[in-house]
Amino acid sequence: MRYTKFGSTGMDVSAICLGGMSFGDPALPEHDWTLREPQTREIVKQALDAGINFFDTANIYSGGTSEKYVGRALADMANRDEVVIATKVAGPTRRGPNGYGLSRKAILAEIDNSLRRLGTDYVDLYIIHRWDHSTPIEETIEALNDVVRSGKARYIGASAMYAWQLATALATSEQHGWARFVSMQDAYNLLYREEEREMHPLCADRGLAVTPFSPLARGKLTRPWSAQTEREKKDAQTAKQYGATLYQPEDEQIVTRTLEVANRLRLPPAQVALAWLLSKPVVTAPIIGASKPHHLTDAIAALDLQLSDDDIAALEEPYRPHPIEHNR
Repeated sequence: MRYTKFGSTGMDVSAICLGGMSFGDPALPEHDWTLREPQTREIVKQALDAGINFFDTANIYSGGTSEKYVGRALADMANRDEVVIATKVAGPTRRGPNGYGLSRKAILAEIDNSLRRLGTDYVDLYIIHRWDHSTPIEETIEALNDVVRSGKARYIGASAMYAWQLATALATSEQHGWARFVSMQDAYNLLYREEEREMHPLCADRGLAVTPFSPLARGKLTRPWSAQTEREKKDAQTAKQYGATLYQPEDEQIVTRTLEVANRLRLPPAQVALAWLLSKPVVTAPIIGASKPHHLTDAIAALDLQLSDDDIAALEEPYRPHPIEHNR
């Protein structure tokens, strides 16, 4: 496993992060394709055995059961001081006007709820799960600063938003001497590269770690364009993010070229798509959603795959601008 500094912090993370959206009680209405706890433990163990020390989840994943499964697995299998646990806040966790968002009330309640589910005294990274347009950014950052000062989080991070919003948040922290965002978790893959325009240059300039989610475009980059998995048929979010109404005709060409490069190299397409992502200096650690052992195997193998300049050019050439989609 390769390890790297997390942005401008002194914390070391594995170059692959295991995401927690695939874990949770499938009996809950959100996702009926998630892994139950025994299967979650198997994937977490595989990750730990491979040297992965970076784990990401969220308070809204499968009604909080993702946090419970991940927390219990890590408590049983890992040294807490060596693993890096990230979770997120903002999405709705219960009915009622204060059951979501980034108000001081919501943040201070949700950090305690997440810590209880994870079974730990602190998280290493506490991420805002999108921008809250109804709460002043000063209130949000001050509350997150208090979470850090209380010892309940080591660092804070941001997720999909406009570059001007991130710049505003960083300026707010600097103005008041509050904890600042140290990372950006955004959608980034061969089919969606809009973050290259403003967000990633800003992150590089300000020393933020970049941890892309959906690095395989929810599997679209791993199979022929017309193929559809059972999860894709059931998962409304996949249709929303990568449906025909959002994507361009050129996207099919990108998928075809990914498969062609993979076939020539005699490698799984997932390795090629991830190797492309890992070739970008701004990327710290992509978040891998693994529900089968080979998902992690391919991700780890991609760390050692160096694509040629010609292959990278061929993969990138068909891309055309896409609508900005910050609810990805």
